Amino acid sequence: MKIILVSGARPDFIKIAPIVWAMRRHSREGAADIQFVLIHAGEHLSPQLSDDFFRQLDLPAPDYSLDVGSGSHTYQTAQLMARLEPILQRERPDLVVVVGDFDSTVAAALTASKLGIAVGHVEAGLRSFDRTMPEEINRIVTDSLADYLFVTEESGKENLLREGVEPGKIFFVGNVMIDALQQSRLLWESSGIRDEMGLMYRDYGVVTLHRPANVDNPERLREIIGALAEVAKGIPIIFPIHPRTRRQLKLMNGSAPKFRSRAGRIAAYGIYGVDPLGYLEFVALMAGARMVLTDSGGVQEETTFLNVPCLTLRATTERPVTVTHGTNRVIGISAAAIVEEGSRLLKSPRPAFPPPPLWDGKASDRILAVLRERFAGPAARSSGTSAGDTVIDTIAAVTKERCIQ
Repeated sequence: MKIILVSGARPDFIKIAPIVWAMRRHSREGAADIQFVLIHAGEHLSPQLSDDFFRQLDLPAPDYSLDVGSGSHTYQTAQLMARLEPILQRERPDLVVVVGDFDSTVAAALTASKLGIAVGHVEAGLRSFDRTMPEEINRIVTDSLADYLFVTEESGKENLLREGVEPGKIFFVGNVMIDALQQSRLLWESSGIRDEMGLMYRDYGVVTLHRPANVDNPERLREIIGALAEVAKGIPIIFPIHPRTRRQLKLMNGSAPKFRSRAGRIAAYGIYGVDPLGYLEFVALMAGARMVLTDSGGVQEETTFLNVPCLTLRATTERPVTVTHGTNRVIGISAAAIVEEGSRLLKSPRPAFPPPPLWDGKASDRILAVLRERFAGPAARSSGTSAGDTVIDTIAAVTKERCIQ
C-alpha cells in the first residue's frame, strides 16, 4: 500500500506528524506493506518556520515541495492541482490522505478523485455552517469526494450522515492533534520559554489572530487590539504575531502592540508581540497560560485537552465539542464581549474537565488500523477474521504495546 500524505501549512504538519509516527512504528514491527510519500504544499509559511516545525515534529524532509506560496484561494487551488497531478501520475498511490481544511486539502482531493485515486480525509465532518469562510467550502467539497472520512468528534459523524455520506465510509477515530500533544509532552514540558520571558505559571494570557475576517479589516483589527489592551491591564498577554497580521498592523500607525524578542523578559502588564513560535514553544506557552484568546480552530482543541480557558474570537466554531465538553467559549469579536469575558476569566478558577471521547493520543493508530484492514481485506477475510475484529485487534495490540513501554 502506497499512501501520499499532503500537508499545506503549520497546522497540517501537526496533524500529519502522528500519522507518520504510527507508520514508522508499524515499519519497526517488521511489516513492509505501507510506503508513504510526503508532499509539502508550501502555503503561507516561511522556509525557516517550516524547517522548525519539521525538526520539532521529527518529520522527514518532504519528498516533494510544491512551494505554491501565498495568493488568492482560486490561484492557490489551481496551482496546487497543476503541480500535484504529475506527481500523482508518477507515484501511482493507492490512497491520498489529506488533513484539515486548507486549499491544499481540497486541491489534493479534487486531483486524486479525477485520477481515480482513493482519498482519505482526516478531520472530516467539521462544520461551522458559515460559507463565507473559505475553509468551510474546502471541508464540504473534500468530504463529498473522500472515500475514508476520519472523524474527530460526534458532531462530524452527524454532519456527514445528514449530508448523505454512506455510514461505511465514516470512522470515528479521535483527534490526531491530541496525539501530537501527548506524544511530544516530555519535549514541550521541558521547554524554557516561560523562564526566558520571565512569565509566572497561570499568570499571563496568550492571543493568536490570523483569520482574514478579523485581521484584513483595519477597523475591526483596531477594535480587537483595543479590547485586548483593556484585558491586558490585568494580565500580561503574549501575542505571537502571524505574518498576515503583522502586515496589517504595520499599516495601522500606533495600533501595533509593543514587540519583544523571544528572550525579552515581561516586566509589566500589557500586550507583547513576539515572532511566531515553534510548535513545542507555543504548546508550552499555551499550557501554562491563565487564558487563551484565539480565532484558530486547532487552538480551541488543544486548550480543551489542556484544560486552559479559551475565548474564541469568532461568531461560530466548527468544533462544537470544545464548547460542550471543554473550556471554550465562542464570544464573537465585539470589544465589549472581549473585555467582559476576559475580565471574567481573570476572576474564575481553573476548570477541570475530562477530554472528549477518543481524545486519548491513539487516533493515528486507529486511522492506520482502518487502512491496513481495508487494503488487506482479502487476506483478513481468508483468515476467517471479520473486518471489524481486525481493526479492534490491531488497536488492542498497539494499546498493549504502549502500556508495556
